[in-house]
Amino acid sequence: MNSLQATHSTVASNPKDNHLLAALSEASFDALQPSLEHVSLPLGMVVYESGGAQRYVYFPTSSIVSLLYVLANGSSAEIAVTGNEGLVGK
Repeated sequence: MNSLQATHSTVASNPKDNHLLAALSEASFDALQPSLEHVSLPLGMVVYESGGAQRYVYFPTSSIVSLLYVLANGSSAEIAVTGNEGLVGK
């Protein structure tokens, strides 16, 4: 079973604190901005469960999202990390 889990967060930040959003042209960013919503990602929040629907794309600005692989015995291993340089989701 895989899950994406937030491992760090701070208060609201500028969407352009995410490097992908910051790299967009002004026209592209302006077109996307009405669809952006700040979401707090408290420590341990699961943003996606294996097999579940991914309804959102997350552009971390001040948090780190980890892809965890959960073993049959309940232990987990972090297999990928995304921060403000990337995105999580579709």
